[in-house]
Amino acid sequence: MNTIALSAGLEILKPITWFAPMWAFMCGVVSSGQPTEGRWWLIAGGVALSGPLVCGASQAVNDWYDRHVDAINEPHRPIPSGRLPGKSGYFIALGATILSLAVAALLGVTVLVIAVVALAAAWAYSAPPLRLKSNGWYGNSAVGLCYEGLPWFTGAAVMTGAFPDWRIVLVALLYSAGAHGIMTLNDFKSVEGDLKLGLASLPAQLGVDRAARLACWVMALPQIAVILALIGWQKPWHAMAVAALLVGQFALMPALLREPRRKAAWYNGTGTTLYVLGMLVTAIALGSGVQP
Repeated sequence: MNTIALSAGLEILKPITWFAPMWAFMCGVVSSGQPTEGRWWLIAGGVALSGPLVCGASQAVNDWYDRHVDAINEPHRPIPSGRLPGKSGYFIALGATILSLAVAALLGVTVLVIAVVALAAAWAYSAPPLRLKSNGWYGNSAVGLCYEGLPWFTGAAVMTGAFPDWRIVLVALLYSAGAHGIMTLNDFKSVEGDLKLGLASLPAQLGVDRAARLACWVMALPQIAVILALIGWQKPWHAMAVAALLVGQFALMPALLREPRRKAAWYNGTGTTLYVLGMLVTAIALGSGVQP
């Protein structure tokens, strides 16, 4: 494979998207409250599995099955542009999936089971007959769970060697729910192609303005629930920190709502950054011990 093909192959794995699940995995590690000494190989393996492997595989699957949509929205992408000819994109997706399962098996049965669930969701999201992404309501839910909840759960499970505490599971699910809104923001760039090909993303279904308002609420409400939970668990300072980060998001939201399509990427770089910092604060609170 020549240099151009190698570059195109890496491009469909979309390294920029690996950050979210890797961050969530590390939040799971922190929230477990377990010492990291002697477990660095497990942590490194989990980070690699969450980001380059499982997330990379999901992105390759999505690029392959979205090649017709990308031909309208992003014709420069490796597959519609011809930089990855034939079924190269499909074989990259399949190879990344198999490699992910092999690495997950090395990390233990629990991690393997989680990886199977995540990869099954990745294929179901993009590939027919399910193609969950054809409707933004449940498609975005699947992505949010795989980007935030499952990696967080995996990080905690790797460190404890057991099913994580219910509070860790609750927080992981809340941040997964909020990620539904982040996924909605990502759909603003492809409205034209979605409408032409019948993909019911939320901006296509609701219109850009209503979808932007929905995304803001969907991101905010789970964080409010986290703040209340932290107060109930006797973590007032952590609750105040998450609240301050949420106030920062509220301050940025009006600019997003004025120009949703132009500001979606900007908000993902600003407001979403505050969102994921709140995840870390919450993980620290859980890791330091909480009241029953």
